[in-house]
Amino acid sequence: MLLFHHPFSFSASSPTGLSLRASVDDSPGSPLYRIESLSIDARIQRFINITNARASYLHMVRVDPDSIRFPVVRDAFWYAVEFTIGSQQHRVKLLLDTGSGLTWTQCLPCQNCFPQRLPIFNPRSSTSYALLSCDHPLCQGTDSPFECEDGRVCVYNARYAGGSFTGGLASVETFHFPAGQHRMGSYPDIIYGCSHASHAIFFQNTDVSGIFGLSKAPESFITQFSASRFSYCFAPFDNALPHPLILKFRDDVPRLPPPLVRTTLFVQVPGDTHFHLELLDISVAQHRIGFPADTFQVRPDRTGGCIIDSGALITVIDANTPGVNAYVEVMRVFEAYYGSKGLVRIPPRQDLELCYQLPPTYKDFATLTFHFNGADYTVAGKFVNIFFPDSFCVAILDSNFATMLGAWQQQNKRIIHDLGMGALQFSDEICINDVGY
Repeated sequence: MLLFHHPFSFSASSPTGLSLRASVDDSPGSPLYRIESLSIDARIQRFINITNARASYLHMVRVDPDSIRFPVVRDAFWYAVEFTIGSQQHRVKLLLDTGSGLTWTQCLPCQNCFPQRLPIFNPRSSTSYALLSCDHPLCQGTDSPFECEDGRVCVYNARYAGGSFTGGLASVETFHFPAGQHRMGSYPDIIYGCSHASHAIFFQNTDVSGIFGLSKAPESFITQFSASRFSYCFAPFDNALPHPLILKFRDDVPRLPPPLVRTTLFVQVPGDTHFHLELLDISVAQHRIGFPADTFQVRPDRTGGCIIDSGALITVIDANTPGVNAYVEVMRVFEAYYGSKGLVRIPPRQDLELCYQLPPTYKDFATLTFHFNGADYTVAGKFVNIFFPDSFCVAILDSNFATMLGAWQQQNKRIIHDLGMGALQFSDEICINDVGY
């Protein structure tokens, strides 16, 4: 899940592009900043809790056709986008998620709204506000979060993991984004949800009042913005303060030189708007395991498969693969590798199973390679693990639902989602240099 916080701007030299500058909630630029009060163990436990919840959420979405593509409840590591809506330029901050389609914010009158620090948007004060017609295709499709109620008004009711929900009116409004040099870029007729009732929403008592969706769903901002390409580059997390992220759209997305870029096609899974990839095999320290061809395919019950997801902070490997436990096999190779190096294994830390004492000068960490159809994605050894002052753990969790390439193993990678090509592109990059907004 990606959440963006002001400032961000359009590229002055590229009017058909858009770049958003994001700060994670554990950075000083975020209203949710609190990393200094957390120990290393506490920060890692938050990573693990978020990833485990994300895996459960993805399973819920696939098996329940009435579920909304919505980020699971998680307590931190958000990015927030700040902009204004309506003719009165009402200020909002919304959580932003690459796995979520529906955009929504709280609106007056509220029957049962959660407390938020910023004023709640009043649609009656905006001359650009309108209700989405029941005749609109998004209010008639079976895969849309919107539906026509009593043949007269288009509404939505979104239910999430853990019993949370929000509901309200399907609406149309103008969104205004900062465009640099005290200018604003305006997008009229954006379709979103005006929430009038909610329960157990996890970001209550903050500035955040809703969600900004960036999945492949037809109602997402990426679809309405006609952004066929978007890109990001995660600077190394380490133990220092997180570096801001630049999310780039359309013409602002870098064109990578052919020798450097690798490309693998997305796998289309009916009714699922996540970014699935065709994973053929996995290597650890250049040792190719040799999984059977169908190991990482989507199963008949719609579990399985491989997803790239920035909302899963740590990579997850499916332990419910047919015929062989892929998670166990991968961890077995890691164990054999570090055993051959004479490292001393120590008890697990939190849910990280494979941990070792860290000799003062040791640098020979095993790489991890995902062999996708047409492209090998290799994670440098230092980004495979999570480090503590005197030890390290292999940063891989197990799941019974799917394999997910998480954000920790996307560090120092240029990641490009090209929806027009129907492919993921990636290359190695020093992401701390990805600045400019």
